[in-house]
Amino acid sequence: MSPSVIFEDNHLLVLNKPAGWLVQGDKTGDVTLTDWGKDYLKQKYDKPGAVFLHPVHRIDRPVSGAVIFARTDKALGRLTAMFREKKVQKRYLALVVKAPFPLEGQLRHFLLKDEKRNVVQAFPKPYKDAKESITHYESMGKKNAGFLLKVSPLTGRPHQIRVQLATLGCPIVGDLKYGAPSPLPDASIALHCFQMELMHPVRLEPLVVGINGLEAGIKTKTWP
Repeated sequence: MSPSVIFEDNHLLVLNKPAGWLVQGDKTGDVTLTDWGKDYLKQKYDKPGAVFLHPVHRIDRPVSGAVIFARTDKALGRLTAMFREKKVQKRYLALVVKAPFPLEGQLRHFLLKDEKRNVVQAFPKPYKDAKESITHYESMGKKNAGFLLKVSPLTGRPHQIRVQLATLGCPIVGDLKYGAPSPLPDASIALHCFQMELMHPVRLEPLVVGINGLEAGIKTKTWP
């Protein structure tokens, strides 16, 4: 599956990242979403030389969904500040192995990442070097072999949604790292960023980018 363009103007490019793709490069040397975006712009606009394109946030490799890139310095600086100041509202769909209790709520933990093992631990109270993490969730009902949740992280910590739902007793389908009983065939996890809401960094107008509708054209149709 290849990436696709969700939104594009002179300052922004929003791409739909397939599960399994990296947003930025790592030691594997695999082709990244950033590489794909630069090639797309270079070919579409017949640009000579290097193309300016920078992601302003990331989602994990096994996760799919919307990723925002800046096409100009002005957009990059302003978007970076907006993410830092929590002025971008992100919405995800997660398929979990069992129904949460309660069916709607807000999760608050303090997360600490083990960089060597690339795993995050959640604590119920403040803990040395752990960072506060807040996520709102609501059940959308049973979906095939699991339960579909709409999830809105209010902070942006590594593995935030994954570890907080696992701590609730509802690991995401396919997420072996955080307690799912079995993998998905393509090694993805059933987590998809379907929408983001923000102020356009240059036009200063409200902007909602993503997939129209909770299940229109996204991979939840193929989740088990």
